[in-house]
Amino acid sequence: MSGALIHRIRTHNYALPLIICLFFLMTVILPTGSMLTKIDWSKIGSYVSTDLFRESLINSLIVSSISTVITLILATLMAFCVHRTRIKFRYGFSILFTLPMLIPSISIGIGMINLFGDNGIVSKLTGLVPGIYGPLGIILGSVLYCIPVAFLMIGDVLKYTDYGPYEAAKILGISPFKQFLSITLPGLRGTLISACFAVFTLCFTDYGVPLAVGGRFSTLPVYLYRDVIGLLDFSKGAFVGTILLLPAVVAFIIDLARSREQTTNFVKTAFRVSKSKLRDTLAFVFSCLNALFLVLFVGSFVVMSVITKYPIDMSFTLEHIQGVFNRGLLSYFGNSLFIALMTAIFGTVLTYLTAFFTARIESKVVGKVAHLISMLSLAIPGIVLGLSYVILFNGTPIYGTFIILIMVCIIHFFANPYLMAYNAFQKFNRNFEIVGKTLGISSFKIMLRVFIPSTLSTIIKMASYYFMNTMITVSAVAFLFNAMTKPLSMFIADFTGQMMYEAAAVVSIIIFLTNVIVRASSALTAKMLKKKGIG
Repeated sequence: MSGALIHRIRTHNYALPLIICLFFLMTVILPTGSMLTKIDWSKIGSYVSTDLFRESLINSLIVSSISTVITLILATLMAFCVHRTRIKFRYGFSILFTLPMLIPSISIGIGMINLFGDNGIVSKLTGLVPGIYGPLGIILGSVLYCIPVAFLMIGDVLKYTDYGPYEAAKILGISPFKQFLSITLPGLRGTLISACFAVFTLCFTDYGVPLAVGGRFSTLPVYLYRDVIGLLDFSKGAFVGTILLLPAVVAFIIDLARSREQTTNFVKTAFRVSKSKLRDTLAFVFSCLNALFLVLFVGSFVVMSVITKYPIDMSFTLEHIQGVFNRGLLSYFGNSLFIALMTAIFGTVLTYLTAFFTARIESKVVGKVAHLISMLSLAIPGIVLGLSYVILFNGTPIYGTFIILIMVCIIHFFANPYLMAYNAFQKFNRNFEIVGKTLGISSFKIMLRVFIPSTLSTIIKMASYYFMNTMITVSAVAFLFNAMTKPLSMFIADFTGQMMYEAAAVVSIIIFLTNVIVRASSALTAKMLKKKGIG
């Protein structure tokens, strides 16, 4: 191979990761850095000395901590019911347990009002009014919002567990309880730690649920939203944003440390669940109760959408649906579809190319740097990312346009699709590139002819992840739209502020059904490809 050709290959291998690094410099590092430079450090004392700030910070820490503990307990029990018992309809339960992922967090708060408000469905049926406005409502809503994340993280470990150690323990006469303490818990410890920080960060930085049911109970994200939007105090907003950034940064560092410690575990023997009628009965009842609650939760939106005024007038009506259409629903829905579709297309392409070069590049140093930068979005909550974009891009031609909304959504949701593609590329033999270079076949052609056909199901999952999360996001886009580019999810916030919960329910159902269609379509497509031996 000539020296000129070797030089071109090396330049090619280094150029694209550098371009990726420059992209993240513009979309992640510079916006975050701009936010930090916006802080007027001479005013920090005045910020932290206010009663509202201290109250909001303490409130956020308390409700986030309680929500995290409850979420981890429930998610662990749900994961065990699905993956460590012989209950029927396990696949159906696993789908139902992740339904809250398909609607905005602010809709979850509205669902709490529909069920447990002063005139809520459950409140009227039972005669019990739990007082949903305030910390109780935020905790319940946050738990519902975060359970799918924790359930998937814990369930993924339980699903792919080698039965060998359990079989050996059974032969040695070790009881199931001791097996749980000595094998299962140690295997889950790292995932539980990651899930703990992930859930705490979600609760701590979410403002959708507190905005809907918080009432006078102020949390830090709501405090930030009101001060930035209402008072345009960007210095104070940047300071509060930095505080909201801290839990996510800690979680990011812990995940990095765990990834270095982890070793590859191969499942030699699929896990075999023993028979236990009592365990399976209890698990089935527990799963049914949770599933029933989730069905009631989603059903409450349908009820509120078509009833004149619950519980005063229970007559059927289409006025709420008509009213939402009259307020420009189709325009906002079109905006959301366009943003979600463009985010899915460009985000998937960018994420896939980034994963390709970080996983397959010859230089380990450049690959690790690009991989680290690609994971940075995990450390930046949506509301902080949106604020940083306001500070950096305010006054520029792209501010308030679809471009900035698509860009912030790509970055906000980048890490998970990136990891899907990265893990897929890690499974391929590195000799593909070596053989390709020997035969004069470029890495680009290898990607087109080998990698893309072999990872089509992963690509579909990446695109659907981008689409569904873009449809429901509120925090990332809250500061960045104008009247012409407003997403449908922000329509819910408007109705909530005006106490028009029936109209908010209509919008929530539309977003939910859209995501259900996308999720079902992507799952069916991936299944068909698998049957054909593709992807």
